[in-house]
Amino acid sequence: LQKSLSETFGADQYSRARKEVLTYMFSRPMQMALYFCTGVLKDETLFHHYALNVPFYTHFTSPIRRYADIVVHRLLSASLGARSPIKMEKEAIQKQADHCNDRKMASKRVQELSADLFFSIFVRVRP
Repeated sequence: LQKSLSETFGADQYSRARKEVLTYMFSRPMQMALYFCTGVLKDETLFHHYALNVPFYTHFTSPIRRYADIVVHRLLSASLGARSPIKMEKEAIQKQADHCNDRKMASKRVQELSADLFFSIFVRVRP
């Protein structure tokens, strides 16, 4: 598939942009990860990571990137005894997770619309 796509992208001034847009469009159907508070969800099978095939999973990046990552860092640090416990009820943490999920979905939608717009302009101007 990668070889076919590379041949399709061509070597003109738009080849890199075509590659990025089409690669993004192919990955769109994949399910997005969601933030949630484990104390709120009772079904532990929801904590499973399908691709890694592990029963419990959490993900975070550098805490300078997203608020959700700051929360995960703080909770993990508290659970390891490196800091005092966070004084938030699980419902409040879930509310924060829901807000982060909403913002992530809105951002993804804007990104999708931008890619659709670029692709439609590209198709329109290409002979």
